[in-house]
Amino acid sequence: MKQENNKNTTIENVSNTDNTPIIEVIDARKIYKVGNEKVLALDGVSFTINKGDFCCLLGSSGSGKSTLLNIMAGIEKITSGQVFIKGQEVTKMGENKLAKFRQKYLGFVFQAYNLVNSLTAQENVEMPMIFKEIPSKKRAAKAREMLIKVGLKERIKHKPSQMSGGQQQRVGIARAFVADPEVVFADEPTGNLDSKTSEEIMDIIKQMAKDKNQTIVMVTHDPTMTRYANKVIEIHDGKLISIKEGEIH
Repeated sequence: MKQENNKNTTIENVSNTDNTPIIEVIDARKIYKVGNEKVLALDGVSFTINKGDFCCLLGSSGSGKSTLLNIMAGIEKITSGQVFIKGQEVTKMGENKLAKFRQKYLGFVFQAYNLVNSLTAQENVEMPMIFKEIPSKKRAAKAREMLIKVGLKERIKHKPSQMSGGQQQRVGIARAFVADPEVVFADEPTGNLDSKTSEEIMDIIKQMAKDKNQTIVMVTHDPTMTRYANKVIEIHDGKLISIKEGEIH
């Protein structure tokens, strides 16, 4: 059961220890209305994720895994159940509090990159720091540092249209990690990439998370991607099928 003592903690004072799950999902249910019909996308899913875990949500198309990730991240509303991140109930937050919480603690890597086409790589990476009101010189320096770290030293001033898919995803990774989030949600981050580039991207994500003991929650339909994870949660038809745990390598 969820520990009660952290539920009313303010965002500014939230803390987490390695002995406490950083994420708890309790009896999550999601029902969509399609015309006159109701579609059960998630059916009572419960699990925990610890700080520093690399967790894969594995399932085929339509299994409910992306819905689950979106609910965990507060992007979609839950029908019933609870999601806690760092002891705070994300599923009960209003939009303003949720936006501040995401800016403070969460990062995102998307399958479609979600870069702003009119901005350079550096400007795209700076965006999360703008919301945190980090001064412009510090933003620029940190964005350049992150782009160099992901192997894009020569592409700092390039726009997305001047980069390959793999390079754009590296920009997406730099943007996700630049503000030092405690949890990074990744939705099929290699779905649009070839196998060699996919491996390079996954190696970058894993190393960056390992360097700062950050938690990764990644959606994938590809069982081969689970080799990067120490925790694999398999979803099928909205139900939790299995949870497999191992060591972080």
